[in-house]
Amino acid sequence: MKRLFWLYLLCVWPTMAIFSQTHQAFSPQIQCVQVTVDGNPLLPPMLDKDKHQHVNISWDEMSHDYHRYIYHVQHCQYDWTPSDGIFESDSLGGLNDQPVENYEKSFNTTQIYTHYQIRFPNPETGLLISGNYKVLIYEDGGSKDEPVLEARFCVYEKAVSIQTEVSSDTDVDFNQKHQQVSLHLNYGSLSVVDPHQQLRTVVMQNRRWDNMVVNPKANIRNNKGIAFTHCRDLIFPAGNEFYKFEILDVNRAAMGVDKMEWFDPYYHATLFAHTPGRNYVYDEDQNGVAVIRSEDDVDDETTAEYVLVHFLLKSERLPGGDIYVCGQWTNGTFDPKCRMEYNELEKCYEAVVMLKQGYYSYQFVQEDGTTGRTMGNFYETENEYATLVYYRAQGARTDRLVGYSRVKTGSK
Repeated sequence: MKRLFWLYLLCVWPTMAIFSQTHQAFSPQIQCVQVTVDGNPLLPPMLDKDKHQHVNISWDEMSHDYHRYIYHVQHCQYDWTPSDGIFESDSLGGLNDQPVENYEKSFNTTQIYTHYQIRFPNPETGLLISGNYKVLIYEDGGSKDEPVLEARFCVYEKAVSIQTEVSSDTDVDFNQKHQQVSLHLNYGSLSVVDPHQQLRTVVMQNRRWDNMVVNPKANIRNNKGIAFTHCRDLIFPAGNEFYKFEILDVNRAAMGVDKMEWFDPYYHATLFAHTPGRNYVYDEDQNGVAVIRSEDDVDDETTAEYVLVHFLLKSERLPGGDIYVCGQWTNGTFDPKCRMEYNELEKCYEAVVMLKQGYYSYQFVQEDGTTGRTMGNFYETENEYATLVYYRAQGARTDRLVGYSRVKTGSK
């Protein structure tokens, strides 16, 4: 236990490629970065441009010291590179680089922290156009080029209609290990002369950024739209249902937790050990979502404890490279602090991750992005598929997000 604890403390924070993740903390002092829509942690960070929705960005700084944080909002193209071709006033209304004034210290917790949050749009900063938005949080007196954290969200229009179908009848196998996504896009009133140049399509499984498909090749085209059928790029490993656990009371084991213990100065939660998946059993899950909450369910943002959670995968050494604990709460990528170490004596993979009290769903994912060896692939698995369609009109200088859809498929 002590060896894993020190490995946790000595972890290195990652730097990621453009498409590799949604949110990122650049300091170990920043924990529990969450981006929610209208306070609902189950929803992806997608704002409907026609509705009065708000995105809330929150995080914990692991001390009671006050930090004067400044936010900088930046519109981005479909690939999350800055929209340098437009003026800031084209995408933002009001002011940018404003202080984060909503913060509160933790109360009666063993690990002290200060909870910060900001929402968009707000009275100082409005969002004028659809597309990708990146929020950089930096210290007052510092620079947006050296942020302490980065968060991302999208604003979408409904100009393009998207019809999504998911089938276990794929060009790889039938009712076995894969799922095939088919798409039909209708342009509506958009003027699309060259869809190859003007449209960018992104498809994600369970909001994962490490295996997302960007710009698959359409095989049907007419003056009303395009379609992707029998597209090999849109065949996804089916995976298995996510594991889940819940820590509501630090003194009592709950769902998915084998035992709760106290080793000064931390609470420890040891989860039930899993073995590589051999059979499919339906279990309702939230596909990697985390929900911060405690038994009292009062002021969870500032009263919830931080716990060292012990993940276990009992197995002989598996081919395919390193194994990571992954969920949407790991920002859709391979976080070094979630990399599992192999315990030769116990014949199992282990990881210790500091997490805030609440509900978590997770997978064991290998560095090649697959879960076949660790959890199995079963065509019955319920998965969520999201499609984002970006559009650049002729002569335009950035991308609009003109279509978005999200569907779930699998057993019930």
